[in-house]
Amino acid sequence: MITPAPVPAPSTSIFRTVLGADFERLHPALQRRFSVGLDSGEACFGRGVMDRIWHGRSFVKPFLAVGATRNILVPRAGRHVPFTIENVPYADSFGRETVTFVRTFHLPGRARRFDAQMVLGPRGDRVLDYLGTHQHLASDLHFSAWPDGSLVIRSGAHRFREGPVDVRVPDVIGGDAEVRESYDDRAGRFRIQVRVTNRYFGPLFGYEGSFTATYRDVRECGVRDGLRPVREEVRA
Repeated sequence: MITPAPVPAPSTSIFRTVLGADFERLHPALQRRFSVGLDSGEACFGRGVMDRIWHGRSFVKPFLAVGATRNILVPRAGRHVPFTIENVPYADSFGRETVTFVRTFHLPGRARRFDAQMVLGPRGDRVLDYLGTHQHLASDLHFSAWPDGSLVIRSGAHRFREGPVDVRVPDVIGGDAEVRESYDDRAGRFRIQVRVTNRYFGPLFGYEGSFTATYRDVRECGVRDGLRPVREEVRA
């Protein structure tokens, strides 16, 4: 059994805020990962392997290809794909604490990114997930701690924003995401499963794998070039 690094003193991360007292139910390794924020001063960098990246039926592929042009979703399936995830806190141009969730999948021939930036919702009861290089898509995220210490994140309503356009994405073309993250004490690794489904057409996209994490002082590592989005959206 590999013992995870000790959890730092409690911080007011956006994830602790939305989970409230349930934050303490998370595995200690997950508590540290989701304490990343400006208060803790830590950034988290994960490196591992996706055992499988999968797609649904063939009609899904054109939508994934379009999304990939703005670093949303991954247009190719694969097995045993090396990947990294970068969770770095910063204040965005509107002064909101933001944490990057930038995943890079090193697929044969070309790496693909899936970008997201998370901020606390205006009422403090949810996280807003802005997707892609231009934050055209936004989703409400709802967090829950499970009895086994794992974290489950489910998406809510999706919205599309571009200039004056601000519309809810219809269920017929939208996807409901569920993310489950846990810590494997025996292996000393985080395990992650992501599944996106459509209410009418079934499974669309997903991946599952494992990774290890290291932590750095964000005052030293900063936010590297290319990690922040090209355009930031203020609408919640």
